Amino acid sequence: MAGLPALGDRAGAAPSHGPLSTALKLSDASIALGGRRILERLALEVGRGEFVAVLGPNGAGKSTLMRAILGLVPLQAGEAMVLGTRPAQARSAIGYLPQRRSFDQSVRVRGVDLVTLGLDGARWGLPIGLSASARARRRAERTKVREMIELVGAGAYAQRPIGQLSGGEQQRLLIAQALVRDPELLILDEPLDSLDLPNQAAVAGLISRICTSSGVTVLLVAHDVNPLLGYIDRVIYLAGGRALSGPVDEVITATKLSRLYGAPIEVLRTADGRLVVVGTPEAPHHHGDRHEHP
Repeated sequence: MAGLPALGDRAGAAPSHGPLSTALKLSDASIALGGRRILERLALEVGRGEFVAVLGPNGAGKSTLMRAILGLVPLQAGEAMVLGTRPAQARSAIGYLPQRRSFDQSVRVRGVDLVTLGLDGARWGLPIGLSASARARRRAERTKVREMIELVGAGAYAQRPIGQLSGGEQQRLLIAQALVRDPELLILDEPLDSLDLPNQAAVAGLISRICTSSGVTVLLVAHDVNPLLGYIDRVIYLAGGRALSGPVDEVITATKLSRLYGAPIEVLRTADGRLVVVGTPEAPHHHGDRHEHP
């Protein structure tokens, strides 16, 4: 993508400031659902090309924040700018993978067809009677689908029914579906949920490589930061209606996380220098939304 900053090490890259280098900016933003304030006076900024983890316990407002960024939930107060414009106007430039879907083993739709749906889920049918330009567009789309399948490493099983694939294989194809329209911003809501630890690490590494190679900005919602440490540039922690945002080493400290959660949080460093967060509670300690509807 033209005009994107060069990317280096995924850890510690700080966003440049300015309209062309900022993917997301929230200023004094508050969000309410059903008359209940979920998030209050958030001030966040994410640079283009960054890989950012959005973290917090159940009910903290993570999915609600993603829906506000998509323009599906209005702000009660404040301002949101996404890719230099209002959220609803930016939606066509956003790839979105909602919270994990489960595919029954009887589902016969192939992986390649699932990825193709990301281009235009409403456009089906055989290319009979199409104009030359329409046929050329279809060929270009098929090429794009193949490219995305190879990008996520799913070429070996993309022709198989989605219901016969493992959770990790399905998730790779769903990520390819979200990428197939070349989004500038990719929102992944709980993509590591229900995956075992090896698959969590593999998917986190895959997303990091995509972020680096394509320049796409990634917001990844998760409960646990530990599988993502070493891959992400920044973190956004939500708890009690508030947010703590910044580079990994600045935000992930015992003092800051304990203050945010209102409960003791330990941050340890392993012998090889990796951070490990221990003791995050399952629900916000403060008045955060315990009745969040995704």
